[in-house]
Amino acid sequence: MIAFIIICFVILIIGLGLLMSYDLRNQVLKILHAIIPSSKKKLLSVRHFAQQMGDASSNQQLQTHWHLQQWWILIAGLLLLSSILMFAFTRQIDPTRVEADYLKEVDPQIYALLNGEMLTPPPEVDEKLVDIAITEAIQLEQKYQAANPDHTAFNLELNNEIMSQTRHGQLENQVVDRKWDRMNPRYKQRLLMVFKIMRERYNYELVLLEGYRSPERQNMLSGNRNTTLAKAYQSYHQFGLAADVAFKRNGKVVISERDPWAMRGYELYGEVAESVGLTWGGRWKSIKDFGHTEYRMPGLKKTAEMAEKLTREGQ
Repeated sequence: MIAFIIICFVILIIGLGLLMSYDLRNQVLKILHAIIPSSKKKLLSVRHFAQQMGDASSNQQLQTHWHLQQWWILIAGLLLLSSILMFAFTRQIDPTRVEADYLKEVDPQIYALLNGEMLTPPPEVDEKLVDIAITEAIQLEQKYQAANPDHTAFNLELNNEIMSQTRHGQLENQVVDRKWDRMNPRYKQRLLMVFKIMRERYNYELVLLEGYRSPERQNMLSGNRNTTLAKAYQSYHQFGLAADVAFKRNGKVVISERDPWAMRGYELYGEVAESVGLTWGGRWKSIKDFGHTEYRMPGLKKTAEMAEKLTREGQ
């Protein structure tokens, strides 16, 4: 349909050009005379009509050519109508509508759970707040380890990663994706429902620390076995099916599980996440990751092609 409208619009532009340009009309007429000699009489009639149309556009012919000037009004109306149709068919579509149609087809379970209502992501968290939260988490962990040297760190994935980055003098926020656009809707809408329940039922505001994770970053993290054992395309992050979250309290981001309020929040977060079909990292035996959840999509093939497909679906 859009192609048809574009073709009509091009034809209209060519027609207007022929009517308004004497040289263009002559060139076209010469070509047509050479191709279809038998149609010379008709072409002359068309030429005469085009000449009359050109004369009718003159201010001096206002009275004598009024009937031909109605054609200009019709042409202007068609041009306006074409512009309206072009705008109507090319305007941006509401992304939530795209997600709703997508989920209705591929994941009717979450679509029914949402009752057809697509949830929208919250604003992206301020990087400065995350930096401060990481610094505070490091300080709390160091104090706890100094007082309890025989105890294991709570969140080994977070603790080892931020310790390594801090030793290099940077937190590397530039490689962390805190946006929602590359999350697959099957996971994203489940996670947003968890955000909503946590806020409305327990008064915990959640923030996204990391969603999609590039294969390069995954390989970098897997270099430390205390951080993650998963290499590129072995983690659900590369498929837009996993995320890490933290909390926001009094305008500040809180990450550390050493904070009792945050730890209680992580426990509630795990319960709510599991209730909507997500897997919670706090249940893991080897490396506990309390802020991590993932959607283990049935039949998922962990390949680069599938990662590209899933991170683009629903967009």
